[in-house]
Amino acid sequence: MIAIAVMIATFMEVLDTTVVNVALPHIAGSLAASNDEATWVLTSYLVSNAVVLPATGWLSGFFGRKRFLVSCIVLFTIASGLCGVAGSLGMLIVARVLQGAGGGALQPISQAVLLESFPPAKRGVAMGIFGMGVVVAPIIGPTLGGWITDNYSWRWVFYINLPIGILAILMAQAFIEDPPYIRSAGRGRIDLAGLGLLALWVASLQIMLDKGQDEDWFASRFIQTLAVLAVVGLVAFVTWELITPDPIVNLRIFSNRNFAVGTGLMTVLGAVLYGSITLLPLFLQTLMGYPATQSGLAVSPRGVGSMAAMVVVGRLVGIIDARALIAFGFATLGYSLLLFGNFNLGISTQNIFWPNILNGLGTAFVFVPLTTLTMGTLRNEQMGNATGIFNLLRNLGGGVGISTVTAMLTRRAQAHQFYSVSHLTPFDPAYHHFLQSATGAFGAHSGPITGAGQATGQLYAVLLQQAQLWAYVDMFRLMAVLCFICLPGVLLFRRARAHAGPIMVH
Repeated sequence: MIAIAVMIATFMEVLDTTVVNVALPHIAGSLAASNDEATWVLTSYLVSNAVVLPATGWLSGFFGRKRFLVSCIVLFTIASGLCGVAGSLGMLIVARVLQGAGGGALQPISQAVLLESFPPAKRGVAMGIFGMGVVVAPIIGPTLGGWITDNYSWRWVFYINLPIGILAILMAQAFIEDPPYIRSAGRGRIDLAGLGLLALWVASLQIMLDKGQDEDWFASRFIQTLAVLAVVGLVAFVTWELITPDPIVNLRIFSNRNFAVGTGLMTVLGAVLYGSITLLPLFLQTLMGYPATQSGLAVSPRGVGSMAAMVVVGRLVGIIDARALIAFGFATLGYSLLLFGNFNLGISTQNIFWPNILNGLGTAFVFVPLTTLTMGTLRNEQMGNATGIFNLLRNLGGGVGISTVTAMLTRRAQAHQFYSVSHLTPFDPAYHHFLQSATGAFGAHSGPITGAGQATGQLYAVLLQQAQLWAYVDMFRLMAVLCFICLPGVLLFRRARAHAGPIMVH
């Protein structure tokens, strides 16, 4: 019941990070805003969410974990209602900031509660339940958001959180208790300098990642300023947190080898997971002509693969070396991305189905044992701080992944277009044959001169289509390479024994 209680809250929060994306055009039209202005609905949520994430451990100790968790669910639920009734873009953005602040703590607190509530031998099962929320929610989010928006209204994307939030509040009140070390902890002083620096660099980085492609990255003075603020703020934050006696984020936890290695691998997994979730629907809609709802359904087998694997891998963690499971997961995930990298414009739904199943399976085989092994050598009182950092870097990895693939997709398409143009010469037989055939076909209806122009236009459209196809292929193969690069990193882990005794710190 504890696992279900925290999974409901986590699922609700993670779902909300992706379910709104497909509703943005409807939100913009309803509130008389441009599409660029409407993207602040996403950015404002991500920024406030990211700022709260790493401070969760300290805030839990200051206010009490159960009180803080219930307060966050209440804030998230109320803010969801405010989002639904928003009559202007400004009101919606303010409500999203509140929603992000309430939702930021839900993932790390849920993870910490599960890791402490279950004995080490059962933590794999607990992370399997938790993983259903964290991994499956962003996969089904776009499909659910598209269906709700098409059949009802964008406001129901937020209203559906109200009954779920009330259920999560009741279950948290009934089943979750503060551990003794939190009840006995002193409140200490508030690290205002650390909190300010944290907000500065995280907010700057998140806005830079979210707005970079729209602003043409470092050609924009706005993006340059954000980059400087992010770097300076990060350096100042790390320095301050290492010298202050009561840091809001205890960075010394990175001296634990398993935590440092696991957090690095989870950052890469976040980039690959969110990058591929972004690319595949774009590919299906822009090149294959799928409508939004159908593209979401085509991607949904990934969720089925993840859910099925979560149940199995949660039980295998206590039986098979977690490092072997992680390696299998990265290898499977990389192989599925290679299959995506073999796509062409003649694929069928079956060609999409099986790579998606493997992709979901591989993600689950990485997520569950990686989380268990990363936290396996930490003391219980370190869990709150550790899970906050762990989830922040996974989310930042996702932001970097999305920004990188969208930026590189455009640049690779331009590069392939440049390379392909070299074949469009009268001396190339394929070009000459295509142009003659197209000119004859168009000329039969519009005359030889107009037909020649139409044939050239058709040829250019084919060129752009092929250049875009190869850009998608490049991105999928790049993410596959990232997965394979992670395989040697698994060897850096120390094995964490899954026994019922005290957790050893190496």
